[in-house]
Amino acid sequence: MNNKYNNQLPVRKKWEMPDTYVIVFLVLLFVTAATYFVPAGMFDREEVDGVERVVSGSFSEAARNPAGFMDVFMAIQTGMVDSAGLIFLVLFAGGMFEVIERSGAIRAGMLSTISTMRGKEFLLIAVITVLFALGGAVGALANSVIPFVAIGVMLARALKLDAIVAVAITFNAAFIGFTAGFLNPYTVGIAHNIADVPLFSGMLFRIIAFALFTGISIWYTWRYCKQIMADPERSLMGVLEPEADDPALDDTFTMRHKLVLGWTAAALGFFVFAVVQFQWTTDHMAAFFIIIGLVAGVIAGMNYNTLTLTFLEGCKKLVYGALIIGLARAVLVIMENANILDTMVNALAAPLESLSPVLTAIGMFIINSIFNFFIPSGSGQAAIMMPIQVPLADMIGISRQVTVLAFQFGDGLSNAIYPTSGPLMASLAVAAVPWIKWAKWFLPLFLLLSLASFILLTIAVMINLGPL
Repeated sequence: MNNKYNNQLPVRKKWEMPDTYVIVFLVLLFVTAATYFVPAGMFDREEVDGVERVVSGSFSEAARNPAGFMDVFMAIQTGMVDSAGLIFLVLFAGGMFEVIERSGAIRAGMLSTISTMRGKEFLLIAVITVLFALGGAVGALANSVIPFVAIGVMLARALKLDAIVAVAITFNAAFIGFTAGFLNPYTVGIAHNIADVPLFSGMLFRIIAFALFTGISIWYTWRYCKQIMADPERSLMGVLEPEADDPALDDTFTMRHKLVLGWTAAALGFFVFAVVQFQWTTDHMAAFFIIIGLVAGVIAGMNYNTLTLTFLEGCKKLVYGALIIGLARAVLVIMENANILDTMVNALAAPLESLSPVLTAIGMFIINSIFNFFIPSGSGQAAIMMPIQVPLADMIGISRQVTVLAFQFGDGLSNAIYPTSGPLMASLAVAAVPWIKWAKWFLPLFLLLSLASFILLTIAVMINLGPL
């Protein structure tokens, strides 16, 4: 056959996973279609201690109001407006952390820690893991952990370990902290706002979860490190050999760097105090992020133009994650306007009513874990799932604080294993670790952490964990 005909054959494009925005928009279209065949209904609601709650057993039929073509796009606008406070919280957090990162304080502090602890392998692994976990717990490290994986590679190479260890002590540690999230504005802050629970309440329980998750991760990682040190052949990847062009691990940790980190830690500590003492909200937090970023920039020696552009650059980096909140909210706008949200909650409640509160909480964890495969955005998932799970929890008799825990545990842990997780795949690319190799290493840890989550949720249900 003549080659010219072969050249005209269409090239089949490789299938790729739809973007999160595409998936959420498809959900929006599906829900819009559902307004035409899902029966409309509503629960009665009552106010208890200033919080509106669903009255169990009060579901009744309501007027049908199916969505039209323009309603879909009006819902997106409405969702963005309704979510403005949360959207700007995320944007301003991005601006603040960008200023701190550009100051070089985080990198210099990490490298100084590595240099100081040469020869103390376990302590070094533990300290680096805790530092990255703390960064994740306060929302400083999520997507921004990706460039720090290169530091993990440098450390792993210096200790003659492998690239899996590099990902474990940086990316994985950050998302372990992100999962506990005792001061995480992107998941706990947003979920508390939607659930009408005091901002960052239940912090002591989350700190306990943080200690448990981090301790398990350190033990599991160090166990693997010891295997490699004893026999390099047991590495899943092969040990990393030192390279001549590796950057130095002893970058100068200047007084300015220390002051930037000290100011940030003190400011976040004051915010926790203000939440308890003055009942500060997410709006206060968004405003406080601007203050932290401005002062950190001044301490770092940035001039006013550099500081402004750096802050805006950080905001720009999180536009993707911020606007998904509004788009996700649009799904709920359609459901609420068509009076089918309560119908779906009632349908979910029916099979769960026969389960114990503990099994229901664990079921919420599993549902959030599965849902995160399709919507790998903590803020977006909170915007969709919390309005459904909160009235469900009210009906089943589970506290809203437990519902938030089930959401954050389910969302957080699965970020470290799903191939739809952008930060995971980018971090693996930086360290040159195939996803299959990572999944083989991480799966036992994922199961251990899931078991720990089940135990924590069981305790939270038994003690009826409240705002506190």
